[in-house]
Amino acid sequence: MVQRRHGLVRANHPRGRHGRAHRRRRAPHGPAGRAAARRDGALRPHVAAAGHAASIQLSAEDRFEMTRFDDRPFELPGEVAQRFCDAIGAEHVHTDEAARDEYRDPYWHRDDRTYDSSAVLYPASTEEVQAIVRIAGEHGVPLWTSSQGRNNGYGGPSPRVRGTVLVSLRRMNRVLEINHELAYAVVEPGVSWLDLHAELERTGNGDLMISVPDLGWGSIIGNTLDSGVTYLPYGMDYQAPTGMEVVLADGTLLRTGMGAIPDSPSWHVYKRGLGPVLDPLFVQASFGIVTRMGYWLMRRPKAYAPLFLTVPRDEQLAQAIDILRELRLAGIIRGVPVMQNTLTLASHFPEAMGKMQGAEATLPDEVIQEIADETGVGRWGMRTAVWGEPAVVEAHVQAITDAWGAIEGSRVDHARTYSSDDWHEIDHFVDKVQAGIPNLDMLESLPDNVGHIGFSPVVPLVGSKMRELVDLLEETVVEGSGLNFVAGICVISERSAMVVSGLAFDTSDAEVSAKAFATVRTMVERAAELGYGEYRAHLDFMDLAAEQYSFGDHAYRRFVERIKDAVDPEGIFAPGRHGIWPANRRTDG
Repeated sequence: MVQRRHGLVRANHPRGRHGRAHRRRRAPHGPAGRAAARRDGALRPHVAAAGHAASIQLSAEDRFEMTRFDDRPFELPGEVAQRFCDAIGAEHVHTDEAARDEYRDPYWHRDDRTYDSSAVLYPASTEEVQAIVRIAGEHGVPLWTSSQGRNNGYGGPSPRVRGTVLVSLRRMNRVLEINHELAYAVVEPGVSWLDLHAELERTGNGDLMISVPDLGWGSIIGNTLDSGVTYLPYGMDYQAPTGMEVVLADGTLLRTGMGAIPDSPSWHVYKRGLGPVLDPLFVQASFGIVTRMGYWLMRRPKAYAPLFLTVPRDEQLAQAIDILRELRLAGIIRGVPVMQNTLTLASHFPEAMGKMQGAEATLPDEVIQEIADETGVGRWGMRTAVWGEPAVVEAHVQAITDAWGAIEGSRVDHARTYSSDDWHEIDHFVDKVQAGIPNLDMLESLPDNVGHIGFSPVVPLVGSKMRELVDLLEETVVEGSGLNFVAGICVISERSAMVVSGLAFDTSDAEVSAKAFATVRTMVERAAELGYGEYRAHLDFMDLAAEQYSFGDHAYRRFVERIKDAVDPEGIFAPGRHGIWPANRRTDG
């Protein structure tokens, strides 16, 4: 074995040698396991013939989707397409299949055309967005907006209703303002994390850090509007976005918060305003198109210590979660730490584990333990960091080490503390992300033809609750698909975490793809039995995810539908997004 950084080593055997016939069976934990044991055996997803990956035969429980809304495809009339050409230029209106296919999730099966668009429009300004919206309202054209068009694993930029016109905001890529004194930037939707970082460096503002996600190619606004996670301190509870400009369904312009006062210098420094707070209404919503937004930045600290903490055995997960909660409540661990299971950690440490192999048949528990031991990553491994004054960082690293030591056999890897002058020496993908340096390094660990589906319920930060849910989700994946369970626990606050879970699968195999989607739909339903729902739903089961939010005979959904009908009476913005359908497509009254 060869020693690697963070105490990791490369395994001597390829995981594939263990064959594809092994199935892992585990004794169920807690009430969820006992409930599962009472159910009628393994999951039985109804999969149509190979070649029709998305043609999953719905059970009776799922058929509500076929009755409460009308998702028949939209056909774009030629004369309306010409109106769009006149408004933004024919070269910025793409209707051919190859151009449209750039805006689909790469993890769809290649033959699945369920969520195809009819055209992609590329406006370059707020005024052009307004023109598009007015034409759409006049002719009843549904629009689905993307910023950079990523969102892979959640359906990508594909629209819920086939034939919808996509509006790509990639050409709106200006950094409109950098305020060094107050540490914020104002950006358009086409600005990626990589773009803003480059502009900070170019303008002499490189001492300002951005709270970034794992991949730097996405849009800052797009990520925000899907509740995407970032990892620095301002990533906690989505603190960074502040103040939006929005094109409404009638083509008029709204500015939220203090931006409602013309030329207000407080627009991007105060999160509220006078009266109802509107910014959150445009997150995961279909009420308008956001064309600019403020984003808070963080000054580069004098000291930065990236850490990797191991949990050697799976049964220690609950203990680790409880220790983490107390460290968070004490203010010792900030930002958004992420705890991932063994197979998922290949995306972080390919030098120790090779490329991520989660798409193979379920590995036996003892084999996963062997991989965890030989590589040193553990059954769960958590990345986190400490930022601040050198003495404070040193004290907090010691406090974390002392607390984590209660987990038998665990490790806290602390290779180095960086000073503010050492930023150019940060070279590992994980360390870059937690230092606010956007990159694409993680892509190197992802093999071809392997996709993933995200299912991400929100759970209280309590060890027993986490254990119960993780066991239920893993059981569902193994029994329903015969694939491996992959999971990352994103600790978004001191009191809650999102279990970003699901499965990896071979996107070139139609039957495997169909079974994977059927399995995740079952995960949605089973998690709801424990009272948990998604924070961000995959396009293919947005309606099923929304159906679980059923308190008061779906009072939440009915309230949001009233808002939708009031602000978008023609139903042009993103029909079906997160289960919200306009009146002209609802069939249940």
